[in-house]
Amino acid sequence: MTSSKKTSENVETNNNLYAIAETSGQQFWFEVDKYYDIDRLNAKEKDKITLDKILLIKDKDKVSIGQPYIKNAKIELEVVSHKRDKKIIVYKMRPKKKTRRKMGHRQELTRVMVKSISILKNAPKSSSKSEVEKKES
Repeated sequence: MTSSKKTSENVETNNNLYAIAETSGQQFWFEVDKYYDIDRLNAKEKDKITLDKILLIKDKDKVSIGQPYIKNAKIELEVVSHKRDKKIIVYKMRPKKKTRRKMGHRQELTRVMVKSISILKNAPKSSSKSEVEKKES
């Protein structure tokens, strides 16, 4: 019989770094070097876009959770293409009135690729140096 247990090495390589961010009124699970289809953005192909509304970042064993967003965190995206989703059928009918309406809808989408996920470290405050200078004089 074969063992159904997964090795921890396979799990770790797949989930090293990911982030959950808010864009287009939805929350997405972003991973580096993967493609995502989000609502149409006003950007040209090969443009760089930065997302600042990051809710969660997991890097190996460290998890950062925002309240509601993480400060100094960003996700850099590159616009790959603009496309349209498959058509959905909208059918409305009023019973016993002989009223029927059939319409279709195709959502406009932008395909983006995640280039990097990062948290900027806070720079040391320069005010502490000025306080030391004041004490010396």
